[in-house]
Amino acid sequence: MTKTVDIKTAKNQLAKLLSFALKGDEIIITDHNKPRAKIVPIPTTHQSRIPGLNKGKIKVSKDFDKPLPEHFWTGA
Repeated sequence: MTKTVDIKTAKNQLAKLLSFALKGDEIIITDHNKPRAKIVPIPTTHQSRIPGLNKGKIKVSKDFDKPLPEHFWTGA
């Protein structure tokens, strides 16, 4: 559900508006009847990692952890 509130109301009721967003609502904040910002819930997609899923697809060079050459830092 989308709720529209003016900026003054948003200032006074931020905690309440955040609770609406946490429940999945979208809040549009207006200033002089023009939409200016949107408060939306952050998606929570927790996917379990699967060990070994990409085995053999990622390669790390043998010199991966060697210090970088001086010219890398200085640009010379």
